Amino acid sequence: MSATVKAENRDGVLVLTIDNPPVNALSHSVRVGLNEELAKAAGDAGVKAVVLACAGRSFISGADIREFGKPPQPPGLHEILDQLENFPRPIVAAIHGNALGGGLETALCCHFRIATKDTKLGLPEVKLGLLPGAGGTQRLPRVVGPAKAVQMIVSGDPINGDEGLKVGLVDELFEGDPAKAGEAFARKVIAEKRALKRVRDDDSKLAAAKADRSIFTDAAAAANKRNRGLIAPLACAECVGQTLEGTFDEGLAFERKKFLELMNGEQSKAQRYAFFAEREAAKVAGVSAETKPRKIERVAVVGAGTMGGGISMSFANAGIPVTIIEMGEEQLNRGLGVMKKNYDATAARGGLKPEDVTRRMGMITGKVGLEHAKDADLIIEAVFETMAIKKEVFAKLDAIAKPGAVLASNTSYLNIDEIASSTKRPQDVLGMHFFSPANVMKLCEIVRGAKTAPDVLATAVAIAKRIAKVPAVVGNCDGFVGNRMLAARGKQSDKLLYEGALPQQIDAVVTRFGIPMGPFTMSDMAGLDIGWRSRKDRGVKAEIPDALCEAGRFGLKTGKGYYKYEGGRAPIPDPEVEDLIAKTLAKMGKKPRAVSDEEILERMVYPMVNEGARILEEKIAARPSDIDVVWLYGYGWPIYRGGPMFYADSVGLKKVAERLSYYAKETGDPSLEPAPLLKKLADEGKTFASLAAA
Repeated sequence: MSATVKAENRDGVLVLTIDNPPVNALSHSVRVGLNEELAKAAGDAGVKAVVLACAGRSFISGADIREFGKPPQPPGLHEILDQLENFPRPIVAAIHGNALGGGLETALCCHFRIATKDTKLGLPEVKLGLLPGAGGTQRLPRVVGPAKAVQMIVSGDPINGDEGLKVGLVDELFEGDPAKAGEAFARKVIAEKRALKRVRDDDSKLAAAKADRSIFTDAAAAANKRNRGLIAPLACAECVGQTLEGTFDEGLAFERKKFLELMNGEQSKAQRYAFFAEREAAKVAGVSAETKPRKIERVAVVGAGTMGGGISMSFANAGIPVTIIEMGEEQLNRGLGVMKKNYDATAARGGLKPEDVTRRMGMITGKVGLEHAKDADLIIEAVFETMAIKKEVFAKLDAIAKPGAVLASNTSYLNIDEIASSTKRPQDVLGMHFFSPANVMKLCEIVRGAKTAPDVLATAVAIAKRIAKVPAVVGNCDGFVGNRMLAARGKQSDKLLYEGALPQQIDAVVTRFGIPMGPFTMSDMAGLDIGWRSRKDRGVKAEIPDALCEAGRFGLKTGKGYYKYEGGRAPIPDPEVEDLIAKTLAKMGKKPRAVSDEEILERMVYPMVNEGARILEEKIAARPSDIDVVWLYGYGWPIYRGGPMFYADSVGLKKVAERLSYYAKETGDPSLEPAPLLKKLADEGKTFASLAAA
């Protein structure tokens, strides 16, 4: 008997309990155990029914990610599912915790399913660029109908046991011990002589959509509305659509073909890489896994502006009480009003219930004066991005905060060590750089100061995860990882304007690549006047953006910037801008040239990769994958391209280095010469990924 599958015959009901911590994944040992026990039980007339249950906190949560990319070991999952589905007597899946991916596909092959009301039932494979490859796309539509199935499979989002009961995925809800509940249900099935329900044989839930295909096509179109550039969601919908076209076995064959296409495709490789990169980023270099984070029960946020409000909402959303502090009543009330408005807007779209809005706002307490931070375990400063102001705030917090409180700055660029120097407790200080809007964006760039204590880093990582952020620990330098690389891209986008490219051409190349917003649209959103004022203060000129600002074109807020805006946020190319750029270039004595889309893409991406190589050389980032996590979750880098460093590996570092050298010579910009690390890896035929393996 397998150590991960326990069998107990309880007076004719065989209870099979999977015990494979932490999440009862369908590892090789589990498959072996199920295979052996089901084969024995099939030939044992004394077994009247079987219950499939799991020990610990969860039902089967899917495949074993440690087996990804390795040669499959028999028995395969399909073999186990055939055994379950064709078992001659009733099999009951008793589900608690999560039944995800292969776990739900396993449950769908059992004849009956019972679950706790808070069980999560879902097929999230699409999030790895895959589709459910063990019959999920064929069985789920036969249980819940193709419209509901396509919504679940294309989104990858789970439903709970309550909803599972409503849509027919679950036969009954239970509380308490899964094995006992499963046994009781199995005895009821035996006593009532219920027929075995083989999902594959029941097409009744398909009938309506077969008669009216729009039931399915409308649901598929709605489910795929926001999946720009991704191929897996479309393949998922295609597979569900096959349930309306042919037999179950034909559908299975189609699903298998599509699964293998996705598995071997570049998008899924990138998405699987991103999955592991996110988990790797939570491991902090130089901080042992045994380091205990400090206890965080009370949080204070200093500043009720856009960032402070968004950060506060993130804590409230996670059920963590937060005190938001301002220096004046008016600013505080304005900030609280914006938060309430944001929650109300989400509720109006159906994203929250009115009682959720009340509960979350109830988690946020507004106060005037820094003294209200005295009892907080974590204080996050979110004031103006000015060193003098931040140092003043931290000096005051140092005198107010209780011993052991973690002091974090939400800075985008500024030196954490200088901020920490204004306190007598630099070991408690670090950066927690949230991205705007902070209640939506997933990244939290955690900046390690020279004296930041290991348990403070562990605390920041733990609290970021608690509020559903993806933490990435980085070193201290100007702009850290994300903004430092963004500056390298920004330099090239500006240069391209002076060489003959237009804002709309550059932005179109960037958005076609999969990044949601181009650099000039982004500048218009932020406001061109901010940079203009800063340049004037520093005595710096930038002819084209200066000319736009002198013409009163400050971006979206004035209805004109690099683009014009006609009553909405959609950027519209403006002939006036083209004329202004042409006149500015003529005044500067520059002759515009035709710039190819290929050159634009290379100059938008490769300088960022080059800066990433310098960041690795300087040990600002511990791993190339940490850089990719920053870009995936903070800057909208398309997940199907894996991140800048992964993308560079897929293009080939030799090509990246050669093109950078070429552009350095053509443009006379020495910053484009390949960084020593990039050149070394390219010359040796290696990848950034080889650094992690070393």
